[in-house]
Amino acid sequence: MTSVPPKRPYLLRAMHEWVSDSQHTPHVIIDADRPGVAVPRPFVKDGKIVLNLSLTATQNLSLGNEWIEFGARFAGVVHFIRVPIAAVLGIYARETGEGMVFSDQDLGPEPPPQPSAEEDGTRRSHLKLVK
Repeated sequence: MTSVPPKRPYLLRAMHEWVSDSQHTPHVIIDADRPGVAVPRPFVKDGKIVLNLSLTATQNLSLGNEWIEFGARFAGVVHFIRVPIAAVLGIYARETGEGMVFSDQDLGPEPPPQPSAEEDGTRRSHLKLVK
């Protein structure tokens, strides 16, 4: 029996497209305390952060099945944002408030762990420099 993929990434992409096509600004609410969330911590309030996912506010936006990744400016400084899909609590249009809140039922499995230096091919050499 094949496993059914979680709904959340598909719903997130669909809502992002709908909000954008409506000429509105897509924002997501993120549970910043979830493992794997890489956001600028000074902008987290009460364990949550709201991120603007408009194409004009992000660089190289990727809405994948397991991760949201992009570059964005916070107070003039560019940060690389990486958020597991499981940490997305909802998506809405800033201008109207219309959107979707996600439930635990469409959460899906936890994201895979980040590869260690040895697993991603950037392993340090065991050799020593002898003078």
